[in-house]
Amino acid sequence: MIQQRRVRHQWPFAAVCVMVPSLTLLVFGLTQVPVIDLLPGYVATYVLIGVCIFGPTGKLPSPGQAAAFLLPGALLVVLALLDLGFWCGGWLLGLPAWGLLLSRSTTANPLRAVDVLKFLGLLVLGLALFTFNIIWVIFSLGLLLLPIVPLVRLAYPEYRAKPLQAAVEVLLAVAAVVIAFAIPTPEGSWSSPWVYAGGAATAGLMITYWAWSLPRRSRHPQLNNGGIV
Repeated sequence: MIQQRRVRHQWPFAAVCVMVPSLTLLVFGLTQVPVIDLLPGYVATYVLIGVCIFGPTGKLPSPGQAAAFLLPGALLVVLALLDLGFWCGGWLLGLPAWGLLLSRSTTANPLRAVDVLKFLGLLVLGLALFTFNIIWVIFSLGLLLLPIVPLVRLAYPEYRAKPLQAAVEVLLAVAAVVIAFAIPTPEGSWSSPWVYAGGAATAGLMITYWAWSLPRRSRHPQLNNGGIV
């Protein structure tokens, strides 16, 4: 007898919608306040993204998953406090995808080195896109895609059957766009906040979509009283 278990999916799109305005606020906050003052906002963003990835699964991450999720961000905060670059902000671009990779890692199916290398390569590409988006403004259109994506997904019956997720994602996407355009442009800034937000949205969607589209590697069937579980 085959036992079917209800699969609970993460909310990676919601995680990207949290990341976009948060990263934009952090980047422009650097011009006004010391790094240490931005730490609470960074921690809150990290926690919210973690909730979007691990919360819907209904189970807590293992100690190894939690450590792998938190440690890079914590180490990069130390670099920022030492005035060696705000790399922890750039790390947020790939954090939703990193969480997805870790959430699918188990003892039987550990995270593959090739996937980690691909992730790092996409993160570098995303950082380059985010940095040079002030020149290639076309990539800022990713910001306008945020409200469109969940609305398009409503055409799928499976997504419509999740009213809470659908409502949250629409609200977060609209909020991300509103916040990006509401942030005032600091005097002397090379570009507007919405341009950076657009670069973050494009890069975040690209990296997260790659992680989400990776095929799930299920464990070998196990026998339980003659049945497959």
